[in-house]
Amino acid sequence: MKLRQWSRDLVMGARFAFSSGREGWVRLLLTGFGVGLGVALLLLTTALPNAIAVRQARNDARADHTYSQEKKPKADNTLVIADIDTTYRQKDVRGRLMEPEGARAPLPPGLDRFPEPGTMVVSPALQKLLQSDDGALLRQRLPYRITGTIAESGLIGSHELAYYAGAKGLAAKIDPPNVARIDMFGDEEPTSEKTDPVLLLLTLVVFVVLLMPVGVFIAAAVRFGGERRDRRLAALRLVGSDSGMTRRIAAGEALAGSLLGLLFGTGFFLLGRQLAASVEVFGVSVFPSYMNPSPTLALLVAVAVPAAAVMVTLFALRGVVIEPLGVVRTAKPARRRLWWRLLLPLAGLAMLYPMLGKGHTNGNFNEYLVVGGVLLLLVGVTALLPWVVETVVARLNSGGVAWQLAVRRLQLSSGTAARMVNGIAVAVAGAIALQMLFSGVEGDYTKQSRQNVSRAQMQVSLPSDVRVAPAAEEFGRTKGVRQVMAFSGSEMGDRRKDPQTSSDVTVGDCAALREVAHLPSCREGDVFVLRGAEYDTDTPALAKPGRTLYLDPSYGGEKGTEFAWTVPQGLKQAQSREDPTGVRRGGFLFTRGALPTQAERGFRGEIYLALDRSVPDAPDLVRNTAARVAPYSTPMTWAATEQSVRFTSIRRGLFVGATCVLMLIGASLLVSQLEQLRERKKLLSSLVAFGTRRRTLSLSVLWQTAIPIALGLLLASVVGLTLGAVLLKMSAATVSVDWASVLTMTGIGAGVVLLVTGLSLPPLLRLMRPDGLRTE
Repeated sequence: MKLRQWSRDLVMGARFAFSSGREGWVRLLLTGFGVGLGVALLLLTTALPNAIAVRQARNDARADHTYSQEKKPKADNTLVIADIDTTYRQKDVRGRLMEPEGARAPLPPGLDRFPEPGTMVVSPALQKLLQSDDGALLRQRLPYRITGTIAESGLIGSHELAYYAGAKGLAAKIDPPNVARIDMFGDEEPTSEKTDPVLLLLTLVVFVVLLMPVGVFIAAAVRFGGERRDRRLAALRLVGSDSGMTRRIAAGEALAGSLLGLLFGTGFFLLGRQLAASVEVFGVSVFPSYMNPSPTLALLVAVAVPAAAVMVTLFALRGVVIEPLGVVRTAKPARRRLWWRLLLPLAGLAMLYPMLGKGHTNGNFNEYLVVGGVLLLLVGVTALLPWVVETVVARLNSGGVAWQLAVRRLQLSSGTAARMVNGIAVAVAGAIALQMLFSGVEGDYTKQSRQNVSRAQMQVSLPSDVRVAPAAEEFGRTKGVRQVMAFSGSEMGDRRKDPQTSSDVTVGDCAALREVAHLPSCREGDVFVLRGAEYDTDTPALAKPGRTLYLDPSYGGEKGTEFAWTVPQGLKQAQSREDPTGVRRGGFLFTRGALPTQAERGFRGEIYLALDRSVPDAPDLVRNTAARVAPYSTPMTWAATEQSVRFTSIRRGLFVGATCVLMLIGASLLVSQLEQLRERKKLLSSLVAFGTRRRTLSLSVLWQTAIPIALGLLLASVVGLTLGAVLLKMSAATVSVDWASVLTMTGIGAGVVLLVTGLSLPPLLRLMRPDGLRTE
C-alpha cells in the first residue's frame, strides 16, 4: 500500500513537471540540460575501460617485432618487415616496409592487399597531413605514392599517423628486431606487468577526483527552480495534501527532470561519441566504435541518477516547512550545525589512516578504503562549504550599494550560492591533492638520462652496410646541424670464432675520438688503448705487443669479417672520458687511417649531432637526411630525463579527464547562473524600475559569485592540501607542497567562474528592464 502511495505521488509530480506551462517547461529543460551534461560525462567515463582495452587489443593484433624468437627461414607464408618509425614535429609516425615472400604471407590488420614497391597505404590522418602545407617536410621523408588507406581495424586512433610501404630486397637487411622475418602478426606471448601499488593508487584517486564533481553537479541540477517549486507546492497543501505527499510530489518533479536528463545525456553522449573521431587530446584519439559503455555500468548510471534526484530532493526539503499559506523559507533560517559536517572528512581520514606507509615496500592499498576515504573527504567539502559561506556572510555588512545587495542576497540564500560553487570547489580540492601526489612520486618514475644533452641532442644508429664517413658528411651539410661526432664500432677477440676474451673497438677521426678520450696527440694512422673504462677487464691482456687479434669475430651462426690485426709496439695509451651517452668506453681506439676499408665492413655506425635550435624544424631536417642516407637507421632525440610509460599514461589520462570535467563545470555553472537570474527576473526589474543603475546590479551579481567562490577555493585548498599530504604519506613519499601548482589550480577554478560570470552578463542586461514586471 505504501509503495502504491509513493508511486502515485511520484507520477503526479512528474505530470506537474510536464504540465506547468511555460515556466515549468523552462525549469524542466534547465534541469534536464544540467543533468544531461553530467550523465554524458558519466557515460563517457564508463566507456573509457572499453576504449583503453580496444586500443591495446588493436595494438597487440598488429605487433610485428621479434625480440626473442628464433630467426625464421624463408617460406611461402613469411613476410620481411622493417620498422622505420619516425617523428614529425613531436608527433609519432608509425612506419613499416614490407616484402611478402609467398602467397600466404600474413597481411597486417587494416589492409586488404600488400602495397607494391614504391607505393604505400596510409592512415587517413597521415594522408590529410601529407596533402596539406604542414606536411611538406614529411613528404620529403616518405618518397612513396599513396595507393590506399589503412582501415580502422589497423589503427589505434583516428588521429594516428601510420603507413605501410612496399619494398624489395629486404631479406638482405634482416637484423631483428628492426628488420625481421615473420609468419604472423600479433603478440604470441603478451607480457603481464606486475601491478604497481602506487600507480594503482594514482588511478583510483584520478577516477574519484574526476567523477566526484560530476555527481555534485547532477545533485545541484535537480534542484534548479527550487524556490519557485516550493511556493507552488504550498498550493497543494491548500487543496488537501499532507506534508509527506507534498515532498513526494516534489521528488516526482525532480524524477521527471532526471529522466529527461538521462535522455539529454544519452543524446549528448552519442553526439560526443561521433565527435570523438575529430578530436585529439594530449596525443590520444579514439574511434567512435571504441566508446561503448559497459552495459552494467550504463545500467548503474540509469538507475543511480533518478534515485539520486529523488533522495537529494527529499533531503533538501527536510528543513522547509510548506504550509497552505506559503513556504517558511523566507524567514531567517536556523543556523547550520557544524559537528556532523566535520564527521565526513574525519571519517575519510580514518579510512585512509591504516594505509599510511604502504606502497612499493609495505604491501598494496585496499581499493575500497582508498575510494571511500577520498570520497568522504571530497564530500566533506560540499558539506562544509554551506556552513562556511553562511558563517562568513553573516558578518559582512558595511559597503557600497552593490556590495550590500550581494551580501543581503547571500545572507538570505547562502545554500543556493554554496551549491553553485560546490562542484568547482570539489574539483579544485581533488586537483590540488592529485598534483601533490604526482609531484611527490614523480621522482620514483623519472630518472636522469645519462645522455649529455649539452654535447649532443640527437643520435643516429646506422646499419652495418652504411659507411659512416660519407653519412657523416651528409649530416654535416644538413641545415640546423652544428657539430657531427661520427663513430663506427665492433669487437676484437683472441679468436676468429667465439673468442674467450674480447674488447670493444671504436673508430673515428681525431676530433671524434677526443669526445670519448683524453688523447696525448693524434694524427691519422694512430691507434690507442683506453684506460679508466667503467667495465673493461679484458683489454690489458689483449693489448700485449705482437699478439694477433681478430676484428669483428664470428659468434655461433653469425659470420663476422674476422680481420686479423697484430698489436703494434709502442701502442699509445689514452684516458677514457664520458662520451655523449654518459659512458666511459674501454678497448681500442682507431683512427680511420689505421684500419683497412675491408676490416670496417661489419662495423656499425653511431652519429651524434649537436643542433642549432634557432633553426626551425632542425630535428626533422636531420630525420629527412637520415631517411635519404640510411632508410633503416633509427634517429633518436635525446632528453635529459626518462619517465615511466605507465606513469606518463596515467598523467595523460588525468589531463584528458580534467579537460572534460572543466568543460562540464563551465557549462553547468552557466546553466545554473542563468537559472538563478531567471528566478530573480521580477526582483531585478523592480530594482531597475526604482532607479538602480545597471552597473550596480551587474557588480552585485559579480560579488554574489566572487564571495562564495573565494570561500570555496580557500576551503578546497585546505582539504586538497590535507588529502595530498595523506596520499603522500600512504605512498611513503616526502610530503612537500608545490605552491605554484596550488595557485595554478585555484587560479583555473577562479578563471572558469569569472568566464561563466562574464558570459551571463548579456542575459542579465536583458532581464534588467522595467517591463519585466508585466505579468499575465
